[in-house]
Amino acid sequence: MASIRPINDKIVIKRLEADNTTKGGIVLPDSAKEKPKEGRVLAVGAGRVLDNGERAAFQVKKDDRVIFSSYAGTEIKLDGEEYLILEENDILAIVT
Repeated sequence: MASIRPINDKIVIKRLEADNTTKGGIVLPDSAKEKPKEGRVLAVGAGRVLDNGERAAFQVKKDDRVIFSSYAGTEIKLDGEEYLILEENDILAIVT
């Protein structure tokens, strides 16, 4: 991974790969695949600054598998790899 260090309450996610086939066995072309809403946390920032000046602790950590909102974050491409940078409140759940 290229060196990406998020700031404040930002999180860097690597999307998990989309399935190539449907449950019925139909192979999907890339243009028909829906972007996955699931990914792995690669890095977290320092946390949101609270009114008292302290930083809020993250509920997610590096290597967590998470589900996030469909249109959340900003997609970036760095060194040929695609990443998603989003805020912690765009994450809906941690997959255990």
